[in-house]
Order: sequence, then structure tokens, then C-alpha cells
Amino acid sequence: MTRPPDLATDVLIVGAGPTGLLLANILGDMGVATLLVEKRMDIVREPRAVSIDDESLRALQSVGLHQQVASLCVRGYGSIYRGPKGNVFATVKPFSKDYGFDKRNAFQQPDFVTLLRGAMARHETVTDLFGTELTAVSQTADQVQATLTHADGTQRQVAARYLVACDGGRSFVRKHLGIKMVGSTFEEPWLILDLKTTSNRCFHTEVFCWPQRSCITLPGPAGIRRYEFKLNRGETVEQAEAPEFARKLLAMVGPDANEPIRRQQVYTFHARMAERWRDGRIFLAGDAAHLTPPFAGQGMNSGLRDAHNLGWKLHEALHATNPEPLLASYEAERAPHAWEMITLAMRMGQVMMPSSALKGALIRAAFHTLKLYPPARDYFAQMKYKPKPRFDAGLIWPDQRPKSLSLVGRMFPQPLVATPEDKRHLLDDLLPDQPVVLLYGNRPETMISPADLAAFHQAGAAVIGITPEGVNPRPDRFAILRDYSRMLSSRPYADHLDHAFLLRRDRYVAAIFGQDRLGDLLVPLSRIRSAIVAKDRDRPEHAQPAA
Repeated sequence: MTRPPDLATDVLIVGAGPTGLLLANILGDMGVATLLVEKRMDIVREPRAVSIDDESLRALQSVGLHQQVASLCVRGYGSIYRGPKGNVFATVKPFSKDYGFDKRNAFQQPDFVTLLRGAMARHETVTDLFGTELTAVSQTADQVQATLTHADGTQRQVAARYLVACDGGRSFVRKHLGIKMVGSTFEEPWLILDLKTTSNRCFHTEVFCWPQRSCITLPGPAGIRRYEFKLNRGETVEQAEAPEFARKLLAMVGPDANEPIRRQQVYTFHARMAERWRDGRIFLAGDAAHLTPPFAGQGMNSGLRDAHNLGWKLHEALHATNPEPLLASYEAERAPHAWEMITLAMRMGQVMMPSSALKGALIRAAFHTLKLYPPARDYFAQMKYKPKPRFDAGLIWPDQRPKSLSLVGRMFPQPLVATPEDKRHLLDDLLPDQPVVLLYGNRPETMISPADLAAFHQAGAAVIGITPEGVNPRPDRFAILRDYSRMLSSRPYADHLDHAFLLRRDRYVAAIFGQDRLGDLLVPLSRIRSAIVAKDRDRPEHAQPAA
């Protein structure tokens, strides 16, 4: 006879790294019964990830943590690429804030995960068990059964509706399910040096693209700095972790040769992805699903994107009559983009690690040539080479526009918007945690009939209007805002004046229709929305959607 469970929960999360902790906060914010287990007695105190991007900060904004995280960061840094003689041959200094935040921000992972763990205490529906290891797992059509083993050897049985494995690159869950890691054969050992203090006054990352010894040095908050050195063939871990080895390398690249070292450790970076991200009611996320080289700073950020994508879908699936389209869309949407980030990192690695003096010279010559053509120069300098978050499959309903001009499947930008009283906010701060029909036009109040407005509210969507920068909004039956940042005034957004955008809860565009077909949005809306009345966040009164 099967032993009855000691605990029951809606979602069981395995692993308390950044991905698992953010997912727990997202589910807790939605009122989902969540149990997070971590085999360590505490969060990881090593400063692993050191960079957080604008997409991740937007995910944190969805649970009200963006300002606290931003206070831990050095915001808006860029990169300077240097040749063998120290000369600068390329710079990356992006200044646009497409999603409301700086594109690159330096932080300390221990501070970040400490904040995320503490934030879970806000949610009565979230429980965490540290010093607890998942040692067995099985599933039926209706639930996941898990055995948890505590540090003292005692065990508990848990029944969950869904399980999310955020248990890292050596994931027990992934191995138990027999899911292989596939992809590139990239594998490189690097020496990581975290300094307690720095004499390096450079605000930005410095990339030393030297054939004899590639190096990256990154800024950090509170006067700290990280150095990463590629190990050459024949250099052992024992050699690289000797103090004199570190001092020799630091002396090669700047003024920090005598600064105190906080951590000196060799890491081997991989480029791998799980051949599938789901087995029934069990999902993989973060490093359990993909391993990314560090050259684009996207490893942890890819995991945070996983959490942002999966969290709301699990919430909806718990209430949906047919949750399969919701659940199947997770891998369909996230896996291609995660692989794009891996590919980007590998390509950047080729620039950072020229295999010969000749290849290094050719790379530098190519970048000098780019400077002669402003669009090409800006493409690199403004980080436009980083793949935009967008989906070609999943919970989206493509329109008839060419892919280069279509906004369906893209993350909607986050402009600074103004209310009729000229109070300014980031757009997401004024949107509820539910699908949004966003009416973009000079007079959004005229774009929708009372019947359609009532139908959207009945289907669980908020209706919000937004006007171009030059048009003052007026209060109406629903909140109307002005695009103060002018983000929507350029193509391809300007081509969608007098259109309605259906924004998902993660702020991706599910569908777009002109004002003559607004009612057609009810079909995709019904597929991304179960019968849930979303809670309203504390928002300014003018931003409350009409009842």
C-alpha cells in the first residue's frame, strides 16, 4: 500500500538558487501553495553570478523587488575591449532602457539571493526547507510524489501538483528522469579571482583579448572587482589556485596585483542544454535545463527568465480545465531563446579568446571597420547584437506582418508613462497581474465599445489605454496613459497606432488586432486565462482598471 503523504502542496521547487528563489516569490505573490527544498543548510554564499540584466529586473519588478535589487547594483556599466598593447578597439556602452532598466548591472550574488530568500517571508503560502534533499521522485497523471530526506536522516513524503527542478547543472531530477544534456563541446577552464578591494578606477568591464592570456575584469558594488583569466594548456588547477599564480596574472592587467583576494577558484564553463525540459508534471529550469558560458553574462539571467515564464503558467494551470497548452508552451518558448544566449556567449568568447595573433589582428581590424559605418557601430555599442526576447511558437497568435516588423511574441517595451495628472511611472507599475488589452491610439477611449469592454473584463483582462507622446490622455471608463518616453513613436510600434495589444502576465505580446477587430482578442485571451480573479496590487487610483 502506498504511504499517504506527510505534506501536500501545489508546486514543489527543488533548489534555492536564484531561479528557484525567484520562482517561489512569483508563486507566493500569486497565492500558490509552494514548498521549496534545498539540500544545503543555507543559500550559496559564493559570488558566482555578477551581472543582472534589464529583463531580469523586469521579472523582479513583477514581484515588487526591483528597487531593492537595484540598490545592490552598480547600474549601467559597459565593456571596453583591449588588444595586446592595451589599446581600445571596441566599446559597448548601451544607454537605452527598452524594458525600463539599464541593460547591464553588477551585483553580488550572495546579497541578491539573501534578499530573495528574505522576501519569501511575505507569502504565507510559501514554505522553505533547507538542509533537506530530494532523494526519490515519481509521478502519476494527477500528481508528483517525492521523498524528502532531512539532514538528521528523517524522511517525509510530499504530494505536489507540479515539481520544478532548479537544482543546478548536476540536477538530481534531470538525471533521475534520464534527460541528457546536449549541444556544443565547448569546455574551458578559467581562474576566477574575486577581490575585496580594487585600485582599478575603470567603471566598466575590461576585456583583454590577448592570444597568450585572455582576461575579463568586471566592476562590482562597494569597491570590489572580479578578474577572470583563461587557463592555458598544461596549467593545472593546483597551479592556478596558488597565491603566487594569481599575483602574477593580476600584475599583467592593471593596478590590482597587491589587493586582498576574497576567492580564488578554477571553474570549467560548459555550453549545454537539456534535450527536453519537461516530463509530465515535472519541469527543469535554470542550470538544470541549460549551461551557458559566462562571456555574455547570461547564465543566471536565463534562469530568471525561466522562472518568469513558468510561474504564471503554473498558476493558471492549477485552475485551467485544459492546462496542456499552457504547460507545453514553456519549453517551446524558452528553449530557443536560451540556446540563442548560449550561442551568443560562444561567439563573444571567440572575440575575447583569439587563438592566434593573426586571428586577434583580424578581429580588431573588423571592429575598426565597423566604426566607419554608424549603424554597424551602434549595433555593437548599443548591444543590439543581443537577441531580443521573442517567441516564434507557444502561446502567441502571429499576425500577417513580416517577422522583422511583427511585434507578436516579443516582450512589450516598458516606457515611462504619464497619467492625466502628469505623474510618471514605469508602465508595469500601473498594470495589474493579469492579461492586459492595451489600446494604443490618439483617443483610446473611442477605440472600444461598451460591449467589448465588458467582455474583456468578464474574461479576466484589464483594459488600459496609451497615447503617443504628443497626445494628452483624459480619464475615461478605464485608465489612459501617455507614452512619455516616446518608445512607441518609432517603428515598428508607430505602425500599430489604433491597434490593441494583448499582453500576457509576463508582458509578452500574445496577439494584436486593429480596432475594427477588437472582439477577436477574446479567443487568444481565453487560452491564456483561466477563471481567476487576479488580485489588484497597490497602485495609484487612476491606474485601477474599470470594474
